[in-house]
Amino acid sequence: MPRGWSVQVFRLSILKVVLLALGLAACAPFSRDIPFATLETRYANAASQYLDLPDGVRVHYRVEGSDAAPALLMVHGLGASLHTWEPWVSHLRGRYRIITLDLPGHGLTRTPSNYRFSATSNAQLVEHVRQRVGAPHIVVAGHSMGGAVAVRYALAHPERVSALVLINATAWPQERRWSGAPFVFQLLANPIGRAVLRNVNPELFAERGLRSAYYDSGLVDDELVDRYVELARAPGHRAVLTSGQNNRADQPLQVSDFSRLAMPTLVVHGAEDTIISVQDSRSLAAAIPNAQLIVYPNVGHVPMEENVHDSVSELSAFLEAADLE
Repeated sequence: MPRGWSVQVFRLSILKVVLLALGLAACAPFSRDIPFATLETRYANAASQYLDLPDGVRVHYRVEGSDAAPALLMVHGLGASLHTWEPWVSHLRGRYRIITLDLPGHGLTRTPSNYRFSATSNAQLVEHVRQRVGAPHIVVAGHSMGGAVAVRYALAHPERVSALVLINATAWPQERRWSGAPFVFQLLANPIGRAVLRNVNPELFAERGLRSAYYDSGLVDDELVDRYVELARAPGHRAVLTSGQNNRADQPLQVSDFSRLAMPTLVVHGAEDTIISVQDSRSLAAAIPNAQLIVYPNVGHVPMEENVHDSVSELSAFLEAADLE
């Protein structure tokens, strides 16, 4: 088939999906927003706190563990929330002061609908939270998109970072290719797809996307899907996440930037990740002077949920070996 025909067939396929999704959206009441008050009754807990920032963002964060313990601040990935860290929190809060947060457009963080996020602005938000909780030094852990935030934070505030943990991170500087990624990521990569995602019920894509992200699809149960769907329906979230202006504030990282990360660094990746190539983490570990690389077989995009025992054990060993303050 001629190349032009292949392109046209692809475009028609996308158009069919768009029309189907829009049709479903028109008749689906579940595409409507869920008020934050309702979501907070379901997804906040006794550790939940809130921080109002000058740009109109109201950050939801949690602090668990002793104030005297070394602080570990963890940043989630695109479309997720601080709940993704719960397996680690439950194991580590007896030894560390655990700080988790919801980024703008995610979880229970309230964000103006015209907000434009970037790794740089999210790193600034991390600094606001660090100041609020009064932790002079932190271990920063970032998963997926949160890995890029963690790197930006460590470059901007190296004096504050005792150690760095990068998990299936999107930090390596290269053009993202979504052809093999879950369909929702492919939709985010083009204007028509983003328009669809702004208006349809997130449930149309959530389960399929999550099953692509987890190597063991048995971990994708109703509770997990419901949480992702309901938090995606928070007021303003879909508008924020589907803005074509996101990440415009970021200056592209250069390979040489990673040589400035002098703190102990743990780089973790699931070998079966279909979203971020394991080669990205290999490149990160090679470029960061004091980095250790762990690749888990039979694990996908979310190692801290998919391989809790090994990931907690090896994270603990790494933190004990690091000179934490």
